[in-house]
Amino acid sequence: MNKTVAEVMTPTAITVTPEMPLKEAIAILVENKISGLPVIDGEGKLVGIISESDLMWQETGVEPPPYIMILDSIIYLQNLGRYEKDIHKALGQTVGDVMSEKPITIKGNQPVKKAAQILHDKQIRRLPVLNDQDLVIGIITQGDIIRAMASE
Repeated sequence: MNKTVAEVMTPTAITVTPEMPLKEAIAILVENKISGLPVIDGEGKLVGIISESDLMWQETGVEPPPYIMILDSIIYLQNLGRYEKDIHKALGQTVGDVMSEKPITIKGNQPVKKAAQILHDKQIRRLPVLNDQDLVIGIITQGDIIRAMASE
């Protein structure tokens, strides 16, 4: 397949902002039957992505990190910073509270093969597509790639 990402992506991806209430973002996911949304700031720059796996924290809660007690002292066996971030996600009320920061992206002029490789290697379902100004111009999913393969 010699097509570019821009030729097979879903253009004009639905986006949300970090300030949006979580309930609104969930409603958008359900109404549009999609599993993730790019999160953009006021200038249209990508700041994160919110997906079904990010939302699972709301239902599953957070397990405290393992610890041992020695002489009335608690010694945590895992990074407490990660635990605090997990709690923040579980209790989050806005998109910004639960989104994954620094999402993996691809430029529209890249070959579809590269998008497929990234999706496979990173075990993700979607890639926000950016233009040369780093603005979101679409999203490419596994389904988009399979449809493009079928049309050849």
